[in-house]
Amino acid sequence: MNVQATFWALVPSLVAIVLALITKEVYSSLFMGIIVGGLFYSGFSFEGTMTHIFSDGLIAQLSDPYNVGILLFLVFLGIIVAMMNKAGGSAAFGEWASKHIKTRTGAQLATILLGCLIFIDDYFNCLTVGSVMRPVTDRHKISRAKLAYLIDATAAPICIIAPISSWAAAVSGFAPEGTNGLLLFIKAIPYNYYAMLTILMMVLMAIFKIEYGPMAKHENNAVNGDLFTVSEEIKKSGYNVEGKGKVVDLVIPIIFLICLCVMGMIYSGGFFSGTGFVDAFANSDASVGLVLGSFGALILTIIFYISRKVLEFKKCMECITQGFIAMVPAIVILSLAWTLKGMTDSLGAAEYVAGIVDSTKGSLLNFLPAIVFLVACFLAFSTGTSWGTFGILIPICLKAFPLEEGNSLAIICVSACMAGAVCGDHCSPISDTTIMSSAGAECNHIAHVSTQLPYAITAACVSFITYMIAGYAKNPVISLLAGIAIMVLVVLILNYTMRNGMFKRQLKAEDEEGKTE
Repeated sequence: MNVQATFWALVPSLVAIVLALITKEVYSSLFMGIIVGGLFYSGFSFEGTMTHIFSDGLIAQLSDPYNVGILLFLVFLGIIVAMMNKAGGSAAFGEWASKHIKTRTGAQLATILLGCLIFIDDYFNCLTVGSVMRPVTDRHKISRAKLAYLIDATAAPICIIAPISSWAAAVSGFAPEGTNGLLLFIKAIPYNYYAMLTILMMVLMAIFKIEYGPMAKHENNAVNGDLFTVSEEIKKSGYNVEGKGKVVDLVIPIIFLICLCVMGMIYSGGFFSGTGFVDAFANSDASVGLVLGSFGALILTIIFYISRKVLEFKKCMECITQGFIAMVPAIVILSLAWTLKGMTDSLGAAEYVAGIVDSTKGSLLNFLPAIVFLVACFLAFSTGTSWGTFGILIPICLKAFPLEEGNSLAIICVSACMAGAVCGDHCSPISDTTIMSSAGAECNHIAHVSTQLPYAITAACVSFITYMIAGYAKNPVISLLAGIAIMVLVVLILNYTMRNGMFKRQLKAEDEEGKTE
């Protein structure tokens, strides 16, 4: 059976996704998907399967410099978070926030705001926002699943519309030779409807106090004292506060992280060798930059805590193993997810999707942005990678609609590709950003995926309609205003439905009580 560059190339990822949603267990589900990919690639040969899984798959992924850099960044970040917790910085911030943030709505809006402010990198965003806001959301009885959603729905969307981010650098790198990748990214921002509409949806739902789908159950349980709903070992995790930290002991390390990560990224792009700031960011290596920045922040944080006598040197060193252990689940899931992506790449998933997009460009010209959005959603969902989706679809879109011809559909399709990749990334249990959001919120991973899915699909449906409008209007303002209007209408309908449903249930309960009397 020939599976190269056919639908079968996506089956390993689909197997992993379906098993994860059914069994609620992500490790074995990912590994089963990897096994299926190895079997397909080797033609069901035992020796070939084992060689492909471990030599070409797991070992190759864990020896890839970029991936190793991301894992090191996670470890350094985990150590810094452990030190902030042990020093009492997180607890002090929680106490401060409890005096200034009085409501559940305020806690959610504060989480969204912080997520929008940390636009440098989605991994950095997920873990930083999670560690800072967990004490606040816990105090206001917001479920860990809702916190994970707020983190996930700001991390990638804000990075994909921020010109200074690792995502801007990634998209720039996928632009064809001779094209200013950063300029292409900036031109695509006004058409990135999924990102903007997702953030709008979060804000409106927080204000109107709307929850639906599995998230409603998690939020109801949280109000009654159960923040997790799904039993999880992470429930028992935490750090003994051994220092008398203040809010500054949380804020200063985060400032170190942000400043040094930016410096690390522009350094990797050649800024300190004479390259301009914009070009340095466009050419940066996010993996190297984040490692350099997080390591520098770790050293400065240790010096800062010791000089303030908040933590002794020995206590700081104890946080190294604690921080590493806290990141082990995320590291394992990421390693398996990367290996699964390697399986789909070796089976020709990119070529299969490229054929689909190319075959639709003739007869459905004005619908092409909406079609590209759907294809990008499906590809990112199946492979668990936004950046991989960029690499596949952006060159195809620019080949179909050359920029030099002044075709506005080129920009719209590139933006639809980026938006669809973020959407599919949100929906996929094997996505690295989704995994990081679960880690940042210390939430059961499958619980996060299942509760986020209805919200992501709602934003995706509105975005799909908006891209259909954009294909005809070819005007970012008209299309965006239409998308905002549709999103507001959807939220108002959800609000009415929820309130009306609650009112009906209340009437029914009162009727039953009257009959009993």
